[in-house]
Amino acid sequence: MLTPRIYTGHSDNVFAVAWSPDGRLIASAGRDRTVQVWSPEQLMLTSSDELSPASPQPVLLFEHSQCVLSLAWPPINSYSSQTTSVTRLASGCTVGLVHLWPAQLAQSQVQAVQPLLTYRGHVRFVRGLSWSPDGRYISSSGDYGDSTVQVWDGENGGLLFTHTTQYRIFAAPWSPITSLIASGSFDGSVQIWSAMDGEHVQEYRGHQGPVYAVAWSPDGTRLISAGEETRAVVWLAESGQELLVYAGHRQPIKTAAWSPDGRYIATGGDDRTVQVWSALDGQVCAVYDHSFWIRALSWSPDGAFLASASGKTIHIWSWKEEAVHL
Repeated sequence: MLTPRIYTGHSDNVFAVAWSPDGRLIASAGRDRTVQVWSPEQLMLTSSDELSPASPQPVLLFEHSQCVLSLAWPPINSYSSQTTSVTRLASGCTVGLVHLWPAQLAQSQVQAVQPLLTYRGHVRFVRGLSWSPDGRYISSSGDYGDSTVQVWDGENGGLLFTHTTQYRIFAAPWSPITSLIASGSFDGSVQIWSAMDGEHVQEYRGHQGPVYAVAWSPDGTRLISAGEETRAVVWLAESGQELLVYAGHRQPIKTAAWSPDGRYIATGGDDRTVQVWSALDGQVCAVYDHSFWIRALSWSPDGAFLASASGKTIHIWSWKEEAVHL
């Protein structure tokens, strides 16, 4: 039986975690101003092992000047990976900068690394980052003091479009199959619009408070949105119709992630739990307890594990074996 493993490389609270599309690496970042890239394989040992290893050292370490809030890997086999010799990891911070880093394992973590590109379009607080399905463009969302989603070219930083019709935007994920973006806001709205020209497609206003988390289903037909009011809603992207409401959390939900096969959703937040539930009927499947609030989640590409950021740590765990099943 597998046991949870905990990565302890950060010296302060972690706000972002992202599993690479090939499953080989995890990136994490937070208040200590670092982006750390490390291997989950060093943590995943069976409980039969006599000794558990110390938390591994990162294989890559990138530094920001301020707190890092967001991370995003480009899709596998995307435009970016075909036109450059390295995978580019995007990270956004509280002073509005987005850096693109050369995430290649040959790079030593102790060597000073300069970003491949720095995007300077935001004023403050880049809360969300997402790559287009082809890996060519990036959407970055601005929170307090900014309130924009900016769509730009990941090769040269050229701005394509700025979305300005919401207040304090916490998340703006790109559809996995189209050129649509869904942006969730402090004003309680989720808007769907074209990344190329901003054409309005749909708007969901079923929430009674700020929306902190938005995620597309893998097939791009449904969305999950959640936030301050503690409930998570699954709804149709095309029509805005509510399909189900999940009400298992007791405090605000800060993060949500859809499993790679589209069958499950994981949510986490201020009640210190990650809850895995059916995307079809809302039935809770598993609950995993943390000691601190949860700010970020990421599924492994095979759907077997979850990485959850809580306090200064990242937990890697098998939701089918290590959580409390209800």
